[in-house]
Amino acid sequence: MKILIRNIKALLQVDYEHRNRVSGKDMSVLPHIENAYVYIEDGLIKGFGNMVEFAESEFVGLASRDDIIHIDATGRMVMPAFCDSHTHLVYAGSREIEYIDKIRGLSYEEIAKRGGGILNSARKLQDASELELIEQALVRLEEIKKLGTGAVEIKSGYGLTTESELKMLRVIRKLKELSPLTIKATFLGAHAVPAEFKGRQGDYVNLIIEEMIPLVAGEELADYIDVFCDRGFFTEEETDRILMAGIKHGLKPKIHANELDFSGGIQVGVKYGALSVDHLEFTGKDDIRALLNSDTMPTLLPGAAFFLEMEYPPARAMIDSGLAVAMASDYNPGSSPSGNMQLVMSLGCIKMKMLPEEVIHAVTLNGAYAMGIDDTLGSIAQGKKANLIITGRIPTYAFLPYAYGSNKVEKVIINGKLQ
Repeated sequence: MKILIRNIKALLQVDYEHRNRVSGKDMSVLPHIENAYVYIEDGLIKGFGNMVEFAESEFVGLASRDDIIHIDATGRMVMPAFCDSHTHLVYAGSREIEYIDKIRGLSYEEIAKRGGGILNSARKLQDASELELIEQALVRLEEIKKLGTGAVEIKSGYGLTTESELKMLRVIRKLKELSPLTIKATFLGAHAVPAEFKGRQGDYVNLIIEEMIPLVAGEELADYIDVFCDRGFFTEEETDRILMAGIKHGLKPKIHANELDFSGGIQVGVKYGALSVDHLEFTGKDDIRALLNSDTMPTLLPGAAFFLEMEYPPARAMIDSGLAVAMASDYNPGSSPSGNMQLVMSLGCIKMKMLPEEVIHAVTLNGAYAMGIDDTLGSIAQGKKANLIITGRIPTYAFLPYAYGSNKVEKVIINGKLQ
């Protein structure tokens, strides 16, 4: 499929240098071209520029060809599709009953102690077939695609037995075949301690290390390994052991850290070269210093902070210190039952005082970095995969996070094809 988009009001996140991420004060500057065009062929971005330049470009002859799809984007913005680098999108059923418990005043930890939370999802997933999980997940993938997501990371972690963790990862592998979205798989056996291992957490850690990781790696089911390193979940020492075992089997680390307290998870992630450390509601000066000296991407999940009524991560302090920041949806049934990255952008601006330019970087190129796909996605660059959003008619790109609750996406192009 060949597509020529012309008369674009503004082409956002253009990149001539093939940057892999945007950090600090650079996040407040959004490279863009007004009155622009972009040409797509064989699934890739072949060229882009200003419409004035179009008449002098090698692509001018395409304007009259009938074998090309022509899109007039007058009044519309075009930008990279969102890269959602942290989700738990494969799950069996919802948890709105716990939502009611939360409304009545129970905390996330109190619900978990009553057998709710992750353990509730684990019971449901263990009873579900692979086909049921695939069918449910495909509906969610179609939903987030319509909202502008073109790449998504999906974690296991609702299995909590060897058999069910492998089942989840096999489902994710099947989704990679069935969905046009770019999908990365993460093994998160260390999401919670199963009820049958209560009082024997060390035995469960040993099971992850000695049985689960070798099988996951042996079947090549995961790209990354993750641990929920936080108060009431897995300790620094346990996280250290699990990540070391994963690395030995070729799995690059990612970490849930500092959602509920200062856990030390950021430092463990940096120590092992984690691709990202995610959540970070509790982040201090020492944590920021550790991240500044690393290649690890801090990834903020404001949807979870919103839903759980928690403190938001200190995004301003991070960016002002010189850090890059990514944002993701944390789409899951318990703490963030939405994969709407447009809402994530709005929360970044409203609740974390990020600028519109900063949130756009956070959900595109920096999100791609946090997924390990910044070489192919996340910016408008020649040779990159054509995963693009065409907005409706909007006045400025600041309207994207400003108009929260409405879908600003009119068309989505994935792998160079209109969806």
